[in-house]
Amino acid sequence: MIKQILGKLPRKPSKSSHNDSNHEYLNSSSAPNSINSSKPTLASSKSLNLGTRLNNGTPAPANKSNQGKKSAVPTVNQMGSVLNSSAYEALPSFRDVPSSEKPNLFIRKLNMCCVVFDFNDPSKNLREKDIKRQTLLELVDYISSLTSKFNEVAMQEITKMVAINLFRTFPSSNDKGLEMFDPEEDEPMMEPAWPHLQIVYEILLRFVASSETDAKLAKRYIDHSFVLRLLDSFDSEDQREREYLKTILHRIYGKFMVHRPFIRKAINNIFYRFIFETEKHNGIAELLEILGSIINGFALPLKEEHKLFLVRALIPLHKPKCVSMYHQQLSYCITQFVEKDFKLADTVIRGLLKYWPLTNSSKEVMFLGELEEVLEATQAAEFQRCMVPIFRQISRCLNSSHFQVAERALFLWNNDHIRNLINLNRKVILPIIFPALERNTRGHWNQAVQSLTMNVRRIFSDSDQALFDECLARFQEVEAKERETQEKRESIWKRLEDVAASKAVSNEAVLVSRFASSVAIASGTNPRATANG
Repeated sequence: MIKQILGKLPRKPSKSSHNDSNHEYLNSSSAPNSINSSKPTLASSKSLNLGTRLNNGTPAPANKSNQGKKSAVPTVNQMGSVLNSSAYEALPSFRDVPSSEKPNLFIRKLNMCCVVFDFNDPSKNLREKDIKRQTLLELVDYISSLTSKFNEVAMQEITKMVAINLFRTFPSSNDKGLEMFDPEEDEPMMEPAWPHLQIVYEILLRFVASSETDAKLAKRYIDHSFVLRLLDSFDSEDQREREYLKTILHRIYGKFMVHRPFIRKAINNIFYRFIFETEKHNGIAELLEILGSIINGFALPLKEEHKLFLVRALIPLHKPKCVSMYHQQLSYCITQFVEKDFKLADTVIRGLLKYWPLTNSSKEVMFLGELEEVLEATQAAEFQRCMVPIFRQISRCLNSSHFQVAERALFLWNNDHIRNLINLNRKVILPIIFPALERNTRGHWNQAVQSLTMNVRRIFSDSDQALFDECLARFQEVEAKERETQEKRESIWKRLEDVAASKAVSNEAVLVSRFASSVAIASGTNPRATANG
Protein backbone atom coordinates (compact mmCIF):
# COMPACT_ATOMS: atom_id res chain seq x y z
CA MET A 1 0.00 0.00 0.00
CA ILE A 2 2.78 2.45 0.95
CA LYS A 3 4.70 1.60 -2.23
CA GLN A 4 1.59 2.27 -4.31
CA ILE A 5 1.08 5.69 -2.67
CA LEU A 6 4.75 6.63 -3.09
CA GLY A 7 4.67 5.45 -6.70
CA LYS A 8 1.96 8.01 -7.52
CA LEU A 9 4.07 10.92 -6.27
CA PRO A 10 5.80 13.03 -8.98
CA ARG A 11 9.53 12.39 -9.15
CA LYS A 12 12.26 13.98 -11.24
CA PRO A 13 15.33 11.98 -12.20
CA SER A 14 18.44 12.77 -10.12
CA LYS A 15 21.94 11.56 -10.85
CA SER A 16 22.91 11.94 -7.23
CA SER A 17 20.02 10.02 -5.71
CA HIS A 18 21.94 6.80 -6.07
CA ASN A 19 24.69 8.08 -3.80
CA ASP A 20 22.50 9.68 -1.11
CA SER A 21 22.81 6.79 1.29
CA ASN A 22 26.53 6.34 0.79
CA HIS A 23 27.80 9.39 2.68
CA GLU A 24 27.11 9.61 6.40
CA TYR A 25 28.83 11.64 9.08
CA LEU A 26 31.34 9.58 11.00
CA ASN A 27 30.23 9.96 14.61
CA SER A 28 32.56 7.52 16.29
CA SER A 29 35.49 9.00 18.22
CA SER A 30 37.44 5.77 17.79
CA ALA A 31 37.32 5.84 14.00
CA PRO A 32 40.57 6.15 12.06
CA ASN A 33 41.62 9.59 10.84
CA SER A 34 43.08 8.41 7.57
CA ILE A 35 42.16 10.49 4.56
CA ASN A 36 43.61 8.07 2.06
CA SER A 37 41.16 5.23 2.57
CA SER A 38 38.11 6.82 4.18
CA LYS A 39 36.96 10.22 5.40
CA PRO A 40 34.39 11.31 7.96
CA THR A 41 31.67 13.12 6.08
CA LEU A 42 28.40 14.70 7.04
CA ALA A 43 24.99 13.20 6.52
CA SER A 44 23.39 13.34 3.09
CA SER A 45 26.61 14.18 1.25
CA LYS A 46 26.26 14.16 -2.53
CA SER A 47 28.37 14.00 -5.63
CA LEU A 48 30.12 17.09 -6.95
CA ASN A 49 27.10 18.50 -8.78
CA LEU A 50 24.06 18.98 -6.53
CA GLY A 51 22.16 21.44 -8.68
CA THR A 52 19.52 18.92 -9.80
CA ARG A 53 18.93 17.64 -6.28
CA LEU A 54 18.52 21.12 -4.80
CA ASN A 55 16.04 22.07 -7.46
CA ASN A 56 13.97 19.07 -6.42
CA GLY A 57 13.58 20.29 -2.86
CA THR A 58 15.46 20.50 0.41
CA PRO A 59 16.48 17.16 1.91
CA ALA A 60 15.53 16.21 5.43
CA PRO A 61 18.10 16.62 8.20
CA ALA A 62 20.35 13.66 8.86
CA ASN A 63 18.89 11.00 11.09
CA LYS A 64 21.09 10.42 14.13
CA SER A 65 20.54 6.68 13.80
CA ASN A 66 22.43 6.78 10.51
CA GLN A 67 25.44 8.53 11.96
CA GLY A 68 28.48 6.42 12.59
CA LYS A 69 28.78 4.95 9.09
CA LYS A 70 31.83 5.40 6.90
CA SER A 71 31.87 6.63 3.35
CA ALA A 72 34.46 6.83 0.67
CA VAL A 73 35.90 10.30 0.31
CA PRO A 74 36.38 11.83 -3.13
CA THR A 75 40.18 11.96 -3.20
CA VAL A 76 42.35 12.52 -6.23
CA ASN A 77 43.14 8.79 -6.48
CA GLN A 78 39.49 7.77 -6.39
CA MET A 79 38.44 10.48 -8.84
CA GLY A 80 41.21 9.97 -11.37
CA SER A 81 38.74 9.37 -14.15
CA VAL A 82 36.92 12.61 -13.35
CA LEU A 83 40.15 14.62 -13.44
CA ASN A 84 41.47 12.90 -16.56
CA SER A 85 38.30 13.76 -18.40
CA SER A 86 38.72 17.44 -17.42
CA ALA A 87 35.48 17.33 -15.43
CA TYR A 88 37.03 19.27 -12.52
CA GLU A 89 36.11 22.67 -13.90
CA ALA A 90 35.58 25.98 -12.12
CA LEU A 91 31.95 26.75 -11.36
CA PRO A 92 30.42 30.15 -12.13
CA SER A 93 31.23 32.98 -9.76
CA PHE A 94 28.60 34.09 -7.22
CA ARG A 95 28.56 37.45 -8.99
CA ASP A 96 27.46 35.80 -12.23
CA VAL A 97 24.31 34.11 -10.94
CA PRO A 98 21.05 35.59 -9.61
CA SER A 99 20.49 35.68 -5.85
CA SER A 100 18.00 32.84 -6.00
CA GLU A 101 20.67 30.52 -7.43
CA LYS A 102 23.42 31.42 -4.94
CA PRO A 103 22.43 28.88 -2.24
CA ASN A 104 22.50 26.08 -4.85
CA LEU A 105 25.84 27.28 -6.18
CA PHE A 106 27.20 27.48 -2.64
CA ILE A 107 26.43 23.79 -2.05
CA ARG A 108 27.92 22.82 -5.42
CA LYS A 109 31.14 24.69 -4.62
CA LEU A 110 31.35 23.06 -1.18
CA ASN A 111 31.07 19.61 -2.73
CA MET A 112 33.57 20.50 -5.40
CA CYS A 113 36.06 21.31 -2.61
CA CYS A 114 35.62 17.83 -1.13
CA VAL A 115 38.28 16.55 -3.51
CA VAL A 116 41.57 16.22 -1.59
CA PHE A 117 44.76 16.72 -3.60
CA ASP A 118 48.21 15.32 -2.95
CA PHE A 119 50.62 18.17 -2.14
CA ASN A 120 53.62 15.92 -1.65
CA ASP A 121 54.19 16.20 -5.39
CA PRO A 122 54.23 19.96 -6.17
CA SER A 123 53.99 19.38 -9.92
CA LYS A 124 50.84 17.27 -9.76
CA ASN A 125 47.33 18.59 -10.59
CA LEU A 126 48.45 22.23 -10.64
CA ARG A 127 45.42 23.40 -12.57
CA GLU A 128 42.93 21.56 -10.36
CA LYS A 129 44.65 22.77 -7.18
CA ASP A 130 44.38 26.36 -8.36
CA ILE A 131 40.70 25.91 -9.23
CA LYS A 132 40.01 24.52 -5.76
CA ARG A 133 41.93 27.34 -4.08
CA GLN A 134 39.98 30.00 -5.96
CA THR A 135 36.73 28.21 -5.13
CA LEU A 136 37.63 28.11 -1.41
CA LEU A 137 38.35 31.85 -1.46
CA GLU A 138 34.94 32.47 -3.03
CA LEU A 139 33.33 30.42 -0.24
CA VAL A 140 35.08 32.57 2.38
CA ASP A 141 33.69 35.73 0.79
CA TYR A 142 30.19 34.23 0.50
CA ILE A 143 30.06 33.17 4.17
CA SER A 144 31.35 36.58 5.28
CA SER A 145 28.73 38.47 3.27
CA LEU A 146 25.76 36.21 4.02
CA THR A 147 22.75 38.07 5.41
CA SER A 148 20.40 35.14 6.04
CA LYS A 149 20.59 32.18 8.41
CA PHE A 150 22.40 29.04 7.35
CA ASN A 151 19.94 26.20 6.75
CA GLU A 152 20.63 22.63 7.77
CA VAL A 153 21.72 21.59 4.28
CA ALA A 154 24.41 24.30 4.24
CA MET A 155 25.57 23.34 7.75
CA GLN A 156 25.84 19.68 6.75
CA GLU A 157 27.82 20.45 3.62
CA ILE A 158 30.14 22.97 5.31
CA THR A 159 31.08 20.61 8.11
CA LYS A 160 31.39 17.71 5.67
CA MET A 161 33.82 19.64 3.47
CA VAL A 162 35.79 20.82 6.52
CA ALA A 163 36.03 17.29 7.94
CA ILE A 164 37.24 15.84 4.63
CA ASN A 165 39.96 18.44 4.20
CA LEU A 166 41.19 18.93 7.76
CA PHE A 167 40.88 15.68 9.67
CA ARG A 168 43.81 13.42 8.90
CA THR A 169 46.39 11.30 10.67
CA PHE A 170 49.68 12.68 11.96
CA PRO A 171 52.93 10.74 12.34
CA SER A 172 52.83 8.75 15.57
CA SER A 173 55.10 9.81 18.41
CA ASN A 174 56.54 6.30 18.14
CA ASP A 175 57.84 7.15 14.66
CA LYS A 176 60.33 9.49 16.32
CA GLY A 177 61.97 7.96 19.36
CA LEU A 178 61.23 10.02 22.45
CA GLU A 179 64.94 10.12 23.19
CA MET A 180 65.68 11.33 19.67
CA PHE A 181 63.00 14.03 19.54
CA ASP A 182 63.86 17.43 20.96
CA PRO A 183 61.12 20.04 20.45
CA GLU A 184 63.56 22.86 21.15
CA GLU A 185 66.11 21.66 18.59
CA ASP A 186 64.19 19.81 15.87
CA GLU A 187 62.66 21.83 13.05
CA PRO A 188 58.84 21.47 12.94
CA MET A 189 57.34 20.04 9.78
CA MET A 190 55.47 22.57 7.64
CA GLU A 191 52.22 21.20 6.20
CA PRO A 192 52.61 21.04 2.38
CA ALA A 193 48.83 21.33 1.86
CA TRP A 194 48.67 24.61 3.81
CA PRO A 195 47.62 26.70 0.74
CA HIS A 196 44.29 24.83 0.86
CA LEU A 197 44.12 24.05 4.58
CA GLN A 198 44.47 27.70 5.58
CA ILE A 199 41.42 28.71 3.57
CA VAL A 200 39.39 25.74 4.87
CA TYR A 201 40.25 26.80 8.43
CA GLU A 202 39.17 30.33 7.57
CA ILE A 203 35.84 28.99 6.27
CA LEU A 204 35.28 27.05 9.50
CA LEU A 205 36.24 30.04 11.64
CA ARG A 206 33.88 32.39 9.81
CA PHE A 207 31.09 29.82 9.89
CA VAL A 208 31.43 29.33 13.67
CA ALA A 209 31.80 33.05 14.37
CA SER A 210 28.99 34.12 12.02
CA SER A 211 25.88 35.65 13.56
CA GLU A 212 23.94 33.74 10.88
CA THR A 213 24.93 30.39 12.40
CA ASP A 214 22.22 29.10 14.73
CA ALA A 215 24.01 27.22 17.53
CA LYS A 216 20.96 25.08 18.27
CA LEU A 217 20.98 23.72 14.72
CA ALA A 218 24.73 23.71 14.21
CA LYS A 219 25.39 21.59 17.32
CA ARG A 220 23.97 18.62 15.39
CA TYR A 221 26.89 18.82 12.98
CA ILE A 222 29.60 20.40 15.15
CA ASP A 223 29.05 17.56 17.58
CA HIS A 224 31.25 15.61 20.00
CA SER A 225 32.87 13.61 17.23
CA PHE A 226 33.69 16.77 15.29
CA VAL A 227 35.16 18.43 18.40
CA LEU A 228 37.27 15.36 19.23
CA ARG A 229 38.79 15.28 15.77
CA LEU A 230 39.40 19.02 15.95
CA LEU A 231 41.29 18.43 19.22
CA ASP A 232 43.28 15.62 17.59
CA SER A 233 44.47 18.15 15.01
CA PHE A 234 46.27 20.12 17.75
CA ASP A 235 49.06 17.56 17.42
CA SER A 236 50.04 19.11 14.09
CA GLU A 237 53.66 20.21 13.92
CA ASP A 238 52.68 23.27 11.87
CA GLN A 239 52.42 26.27 14.19
CA ARG A 240 50.13 28.08 11.72
CA GLU A 241 47.59 25.28 11.91
CA ARG A 242 47.62 25.20 15.71
CA GLU A 243 47.00 28.95 15.84
CA TYR A 244 43.88 28.56 13.70
CA LEU A 245 42.71 25.60 15.80
CA LYS A 246 43.20 27.59 18.99
CA THR A 247 41.00 30.43 17.74
CA ILE A 248 38.33 28.11 16.34
CA LEU A 249 38.08 25.91 19.46
CA HIS A 250 37.79 29.00 21.64
CA ARG A 251 34.91 30.25 19.45
CA ILE A 252 33.21 26.86 19.61
CA TYR A 253 33.56 26.82 23.41
CA GLY A 254 31.98 30.26 23.59
CA LYS A 255 29.14 29.62 21.14
CA PHE A 256 28.14 26.03 21.94
CA MET A 257 27.57 26.05 25.69
CA VAL A 258 26.24 22.49 25.57
CA HIS A 259 29.72 21.29 24.51
CA ARG A 260 31.69 23.03 27.27
CA PRO A 261 31.91 20.15 29.79
CA PHE A 262 32.78 17.73 27.00
CA ILE A 263 35.56 20.00 25.65
CA ARG A 264 37.10 20.37 29.11
CA LYS A 265 36.99 16.60 29.66
CA ALA A 266 38.51 15.90 26.24
CA ILE A 267 41.37 18.33 26.92
CA ASN A 268 41.85 16.60 30.29
CA ASN A 269 42.26 13.27 28.52
CA ILE A 270 44.86 14.73 26.13
CA PHE A 271 46.83 16.00 29.14
CA TYR A 272 46.62 12.65 30.94
CA ARG A 273 47.94 10.77 27.93
CA PHE A 274 50.71 13.33 27.45
CA ILE A 275 51.80 13.28 31.11
CA PHE A 276 51.60 9.59 31.90
CA GLU A 277 52.14 7.89 28.53
CA THR A 278 53.76 9.70 25.61
CA GLU A 279 55.28 13.00 26.82
CA LYS A 280 54.94 13.98 23.16
CA HIS A 281 52.31 16.40 21.87
CA ASN A 282 52.72 19.52 19.78
CA GLY A 283 49.66 21.46 20.94
CA ILE A 284 49.90 21.57 24.75
CA ALA A 285 50.82 25.28 24.78
CA GLU A 286 47.82 26.21 22.60
CA LEU A 287 45.41 24.09 24.66
CA LEU A 288 46.69 25.74 27.85
CA GLU A 289 46.24 29.15 26.26
CA ILE A 290 42.57 28.34 25.62
CA LEU A 291 42.22 27.02 29.17
CA GLY A 292 43.73 30.20 30.58
CA SER A 293 40.84 32.15 29.08
CA ILE A 294 38.32 29.53 30.22
CA ILE A 295 39.65 29.50 33.81
CA ASN A 296 39.50 33.29 33.86
CA GLY A 297 35.74 33.00 33.28
CA PHE A 298 35.03 30.40 35.97
CA ALA A 299 32.30 31.49 38.38
CA LEU A 300 32.94 31.61 42.11
CA PRO A 301 32.97 29.58 44.24
CA LEU A 302 34.94 27.17 42.07
CA LYS A 303 33.30 23.83 41.35
CA GLU A 304 34.92 20.69 42.69
CA GLU A 305 35.38 19.55 39.08
CA HIS A 306 37.62 22.55 38.40
CA LYS A 307 39.71 21.97 41.53
CA LEU A 308 40.22 18.33 40.53
CA PHE A 309 41.34 19.51 37.10
CA LEU A 310 43.97 21.67 38.78
CA VAL A 311 45.26 18.85 40.98
CA ARG A 312 45.07 15.97 38.49
CA ALA A 313 46.03 17.65 35.21
CA LEU A 314 47.59 21.10 35.54
CA ILE A 315 50.00 20.48 38.43
CA PRO A 316 51.31 17.16 36.98
CA LEU A 317 52.04 19.01 33.72
CA HIS A 318 55.20 20.22 35.50
CA LYS A 319 56.56 16.67 35.28
CA PRO A 320 57.45 16.19 31.55
CA LYS A 321 60.96 17.04 30.37
CA CYS A 322 59.65 19.40 27.68
CA VAL A 323 57.76 21.63 30.16
CA SER A 324 59.72 24.63 28.85
CA MET A 325 57.68 24.45 25.61
CA TYR A 326 54.46 25.39 27.42
CA HIS A 327 55.53 26.62 30.87
CA GLN A 328 54.46 30.23 30.31
CA GLN A 329 50.88 29.20 29.51
CA LEU A 330 50.84 26.64 32.34
CA SER A 331 52.05 29.20 34.86
CA TYR A 332 49.29 31.58 33.78
CA CYS A 333 46.60 28.89 34.31
CA ILE A 334 47.99 27.97 37.74
CA THR A 335 48.11 31.62 38.83
CA GLN A 336 44.53 32.13 37.64
CA PHE A 337 43.35 29.40 40.01
CA VAL A 338 45.17 30.94 42.99
CA GLU A 339 43.76 34.38 42.18
CA LYS A 340 40.27 32.87 41.96
CA ASP A 341 40.60 30.99 45.26
CA PHE A 342 43.56 31.93 47.50
CA LYS A 343 43.01 28.76 49.57
CA LEU A 344 44.42 26.78 46.64
CA ALA A 345 47.86 28.36 47.12
CA ASP A 346 49.00 25.67 49.56
CA THR A 347 47.91 22.89 47.16
CA VAL A 348 49.66 24.53 44.22
CA ILE A 349 52.92 25.23 46.08
CA ARG A 350 53.16 21.69 47.47
CA GLY A 351 52.49 20.39 43.96
CA LEU A 352 55.33 22.53 42.60
CA LEU A 353 57.68 21.21 45.29
CA LYS A 354 56.66 17.64 44.46
CA TYR A 355 57.81 18.02 40.84
CA TRP A 356 60.77 20.31 41.59
CA PRO A 357 63.68 19.43 39.27
CA LEU A 358 66.84 17.99 40.80
CA THR A 359 69.41 18.29 38.03
CA ASN A 360 67.85 20.56 35.39
CA SER A 361 68.97 24.11 36.18
CA SER A 362 67.00 25.89 33.44
CA LYS A 363 63.82 24.12 34.58
CA GLU A 364 64.61 25.12 38.17
CA VAL A 365 64.81 28.79 37.14
CA MET A 366 61.35 28.48 35.54
CA PHE A 367 59.93 26.92 38.70
CA LEU A 368 61.33 29.76 40.81
CA GLY A 369 59.65 32.27 38.50
CA GLU A 370 56.33 30.46 38.78
CA LEU A 371 56.72 30.18 42.56
CA GLU A 372 57.12 33.96 42.74
CA GLU A 373 53.90 34.49 40.75
CA VAL A 374 51.98 32.11 43.02
CA LEU A 375 53.40 33.65 46.22
CA GLU A 376 52.42 37.08 44.95
CA ALA A 377 48.78 35.94 44.99
CA THR A 378 49.11 34.10 48.32
CA GLN A 379 47.59 35.41 51.56
CA ALA A 380 49.44 35.35 54.89
CA ALA A 381 47.45 32.45 56.37
CA GLU A 382 48.10 30.18 53.36
CA PHE A 383 51.74 31.23 53.29
CA GLN A 384 52.24 30.11 56.87
CA ARG A 385 50.90 26.63 56.06
CA CYS A 386 53.60 25.92 53.48
CA MET A 387 56.48 28.30 54.27
CA VAL A 388 58.72 25.65 55.88
CA PRO A 389 58.93 23.32 52.83
CA ILE A 390 59.15 26.36 50.52
CA PHE A 391 62.21 27.82 52.22
CA ARG A 392 63.91 24.47 52.63
CA GLN A 393 63.80 24.27 48.84
CA ILE A 394 64.82 27.91 48.43
CA SER A 395 67.74 27.27 50.79
CA ARG A 396 68.96 24.52 48.44
CA CYS A 397 68.55 26.87 45.48
CA LEU A 398 70.58 29.59 47.23
CA ASN A 399 73.57 27.25 47.44
CA SER A 400 73.23 26.03 43.84
CA SER A 401 76.50 26.05 41.93
CA HIS A 402 74.53 27.28 38.90
CA PHE A 403 74.60 31.03 39.38
CA GLN A 404 71.26 31.63 37.59
CA VAL A 405 69.41 29.37 40.04
CA ALA A 406 70.96 31.07 43.09
CA GLU A 407 70.40 34.50 41.55
CA ARG A 408 66.74 33.77 40.73
CA ALA A 409 66.10 32.56 44.28
CA LEU A 410 67.63 35.76 45.72
CA PHE A 411 65.45 37.87 43.41
CA LEU A 412 62.43 36.78 45.49
CA TRP A 413 63.42 39.44 48.02
CA ASN A 414 62.88 42.12 45.34
CA ASN A 415 59.13 41.41 45.42
CA ASP A 416 57.49 43.67 48.02
CA HIS A 417 54.61 41.29 48.83
CA ILE A 418 56.91 38.29 49.29
CA ARG A 419 59.41 40.31 51.30
CA ASN A 420 56.61 41.41 53.65
CA LEU A 421 55.44 37.81 54.08
CA ILE A 422 59.00 36.74 54.87
CA ASN A 423 59.48 39.60 57.32
CA LEU A 424 56.27 38.72 59.19
CA ASN A 425 57.48 35.12 59.56
CA ARG A 426 61.23 35.76 59.88
CA LYS A 427 61.54 33.87 63.17
CA VAL A 428 60.69 30.66 61.29
CA ILE A 429 62.27 31.45 57.92
CA LEU A 430 65.65 32.92 58.87
CA PRO A 431 66.88 29.86 60.84
CA ILE A 432 66.09 27.72 57.76
CA ILE A 433 67.96 29.79 55.18
CA PHE A 434 70.69 31.38 57.33
CA PRO A 435 73.27 28.59 56.75
CA ALA A 436 72.79 28.92 52.96
CA LEU A 437 73.18 32.71 53.15
CA GLU A 438 76.34 32.40 55.24
CA ARG A 439 77.92 29.81 52.91
CA ASN A 440 77.17 32.02 49.88
CA THR A 441 78.76 35.02 51.59
CA ARG A 442 81.92 33.10 52.40
CA GLY A 443 82.50 31.07 49.30
CA HIS A 444 80.13 31.27 46.31
CA TRP A 445 82.15 31.53 43.11
CA ASN A 446 79.86 34.10 41.46
CA GLN A 447 80.34 37.72 42.53
CA ALA A 448 76.76 38.74 41.68
CA VAL A 449 75.36 35.96 43.90
CA GLN A 450 77.63 37.06 46.75
CA SER A 451 76.47 40.66 46.38
CA LEU A 452 72.77 39.72 46.33
CA THR A 453 73.30 37.46 49.34
CA MET A 454 74.85 40.35 51.30
CA ASN A 455 71.77 42.46 50.49
CA VAL A 456 69.42 39.75 51.82
CA ARG A 457 71.52 39.36 54.99
CA ARG A 458 71.33 43.10 55.49
CA ILE A 459 67.51 43.02 55.18
CA PHE A 460 67.30 40.45 57.97
CA SER A 461 69.83 42.16 60.20
CA ASP A 462 68.08 45.53 59.81
CA SER A 463 64.66 44.08 60.60
CA ASP A 464 65.69 41.96 63.63
CA GLN A 465 69.33 42.21 64.76
CA ALA A 466 68.79 40.01 67.81
CA LEU A 467 67.36 37.18 65.72
CA PHE A 468 70.17 37.57 63.20
CA ASP A 469 72.84 37.35 65.94
CA GLU A 470 71.13 34.32 67.43
CA CYS A 471 71.12 32.55 64.05
CA LEU A 472 74.76 33.49 63.49
CA ALA A 473 75.77 32.11 66.90
CA ARG A 474 73.85 28.88 66.26
CA PHE A 475 75.46 28.53 62.84
CA GLN A 476 78.93 29.01 64.31
CA GLU A 477 78.17 26.47 67.03
CA VAL A 478 76.98 23.89 64.49
CA GLU A 479 79.99 24.65 62.33
CA ALA A 480 82.34 24.07 65.29
CA LYS A 481 80.67 20.73 66.04
CA GLU A 482 80.97 19.70 62.40
CA ARG A 483 84.69 20.58 62.44
CA GLU A 484 85.21 18.56 65.61
CA THR A 485 83.37 15.58 64.15
CA GLN A 486 85.40 15.82 60.95
CA GLU A 487 88.66 15.95 62.91
CA LYS A 488 87.67 12.84 64.92
CA ARG A 489 86.77 11.01 61.74
CA GLU A 490 90.10 11.89 60.14
CA SER A 491 91.97 10.83 63.30
CA ILE A 492 90.24 7.45 63.35
CA TRP A 493 91.04 6.83 59.68
CA LYS A 494 94.65 7.83 60.33
CA ARG A 495 94.96 5.22 63.13
CA LEU A 496 93.34 2.59 60.93
CA GLU A 497 95.83 3.35 58.17
CA ASP A 498 98.72 3.11 60.65
CA VAL A 499 97.56 -0.30 61.92
CA ALA A 500 97.10 -1.58 58.37
CA ALA A 501 100.58 -0.31 57.40
CA SER A 502 102.21 -2.03 60.40
CA LYS A 503 100.69 -5.39 59.42
CA ALA A 504 101.37 -5.02 55.72
CA VAL A 505 104.88 -6.62 56.01
CA SER A 506 103.65 -9.84 57.62
CA ASN A 507 100.50 -10.00 55.44
CA GLU A 508 98.44 -10.45 58.61
CA ALA A 509 94.78 -9.56 58.14
CA VAL A 510 93.41 -6.73 60.23
CA LEU A 511 89.82 -7.37 61.31
CA VAL A 512 87.83 -4.48 62.74
CA SER A 513 84.24 -5.31 63.63
CA ARG A 514 81.46 -2.95 62.61
CA PHE A 515 80.41 -2.59 66.24
CA ALA A 516 83.97 -1.87 67.41
CA SER A 517 84.56 0.73 64.68
CA SER A 518 81.27 2.49 65.43
CA VAL A 519 82.13 2.59 69.15
CA ALA A 520 85.58 3.92 68.33
CA ILE A 521 84.15 6.66 66.13
CA ALA A 522 81.76 7.69 68.90
CA SER A 523 84.41 7.62 71.66
CA GLY A 524 87.49 8.55 69.66
CA THR A 525 89.41 5.41 70.89
CA ASN A 526 91.57 3.03 68.91
CA PRO A 527 89.27 0.61 67.04
CA ARG A 528 91.82 -2.25 67.31
CA ALA A 529 92.06 -1.82 71.08
CA THR A 530 88.25 -1.77 71.27
CA ALA A 531 88.02 -4.98 69.26
CA ASN A 532 90.65 -6.75 71.38
CA GLY A 533 89.27 -5.48 74.68
